[in-house]
Amino acid sequence: MQLFSLLTAYGAYWEDTEGVDHYDYPDIWTSFAKDGLQNVFLWAAVALAAVLLLVGIFVRYKKAESFKSYLTVAIALAVGFSAAVIIAMLSLEFMDMEESGAVFDLVLYPTVALGACVVLGAAAIYLGTLFSEKVRKITLYTSLSVMGAALIALLVCLGVYLASGSGEENNGLKITGTENALLYVSAGVLVAVLIFAALWLGRKDKTGFNSKAISYAAICIAMSFALSYIAPIHMPQGGSVTIASLLPIMIYSCMFGVKKGIFVGMIYGILQAVQDPWIIHPAQFLLDYPIAFAGIGLSGLFANVKKLDKYPQVQFALGAVLGSVMRYLAHILSGVFAFSEYAFHWETGEALNPWIYSLAYNSFVFADIAIAIAVGVIVFSSKAFVREVRKNRLGERKPT
Repeated sequence: MQLFSLLTAYGAYWEDTEGVDHYDYPDIWTSFAKDGLQNVFLWAAVALAAVLLLVGIFVRYKKAESFKSYLTVAIALAVGFSAAVIIAMLSLEFMDMEESGAVFDLVLYPTVALGACVVLGAAAIYLGTLFSEKVRKITLYTSLSVMGAALIALLVCLGVYLASGSGEENNGLKITGTENALLYVSAGVLVAVLIFAALWLGRKDKTGFNSKAISYAAICIAMSFALSYIAPIHMPQGGSVTIASLLPIMIYSCMFGVKKGIFVGMIYGILQAVQDPWIIHPAQFLLDYPIAFAGIGLSGLFANVKKLDKYPQVQFALGAVLGSVMRYLAHILSGVFAFSEYAFHWETGEALNPWIYSLAYNSFVFADIAIAIAVGVIVFSSKAFVREVRKNRLGERKPT
């Protein structure tokens, strides 16, 4: 039905514009495909989630000993679906940006290279676990080194582009000297806060990124990235309300600790910059992407609070709210110091206070997080799921 509506609408457009040179609209098919596929993936995700949930309930109560095996199959299906969504939507996104002249080789190729390194590295790490300890360590360290090198290369290329001032020019903005300084100060302060949180709050984590933590990180990032494409509401200057896209990152933080949650959130934020690239300044990039989503890694902060052990839903919800506040703060500072020229009434053209405008505009964060919390509370109501989360928590104490 979605595809039929898509073709019908395009046919009507073609008839209404008969005689017009349609090569003047090179991105029409890409735009239609993006909108149509997003709706298709939305309903496919809902159907898949419903089927997996119903089958899981049946297996849990009919044959409990097979439930763990079923979870493995369910996760594999979810990851496969996520990969299909990411490949399809990201390909169309690059095509759309290239047609509009927004894609530049300096950033496009390093981005593709980073994605390939992450996927192949995760696969290599998993395969390494099947061999001896020596092979496992060599595979782990080599894969992480290659991923790190690809990430640094992307950040360097992005920095070169942004330092040229092309980002401001392409978006019709001009950042003043004062705003430039305040952007760097804001980003620096929030980075310091996140580093302190990772080191202090994650001090009880006894091990680093082992193969299991990395495998779960890859799965959670992939699922969050795929779900981020299923967004009923898109904001005009970047940002969207999604269907619980941040939930996998939040669960990861609860399972493996705040330190790893912040790191995984940062990687996810960089991927978000590829998906929704509103980038005009180096510090603005940091605030809206790596810093904002690294803040989501704080979601596991209350997972180890003993007094709340009987209320895992509360543990999760409190951490999720804290993470969303951190993300909201990062977006607000970016909006005030980088996008202040957008602070005006769209109908009257009247200038608005940048702080009030940024506070109001970025409030979509709480709608996005409310959906994730609602779904997360349901998930954390499962005693079996909570036991699995606490079992994987590094530096955990024994569940009460």
